[in-house]
Amino acid sequence: MRMLLNIRIPHEPFNTMVRDGTAGEVLARILEDAKPEAAYFTEQNGARGAVLVVNVDDASQIPAFAEPWFLKFNADCELRIAMLSADLMKSGLENLGTKWQ
Repeated sequence: MRMLLNIRIPHEPFNTMVRDGTAGEVLARILEDAKPEAAYFTEQNGARGAVLVVNVDDASQIPAFAEPWFLKFNADCELRIAMLSADLMKSGLENLGTKWQ
């Protein structure tokens, strides 16, 4: 199942890691392990942030996606299920309207 992993990274310890040159290496290790379909880095509420598109086959995989961000950066993580338009078309949406009138 495709999920969006929304990450908010506080200034510390990330600032310290940028200064000592380890931030890029740690980010690369996390991304290599997660193998996201896509990774976008952006600002979130005045702080660093990222949005990763990851494939989760089983709920037991969620800690493997979130823990590196928690442990290395003290980041906040949110996971959301995401659908492509093809997924939505397979959802039976046309029948739900009549079922829930």
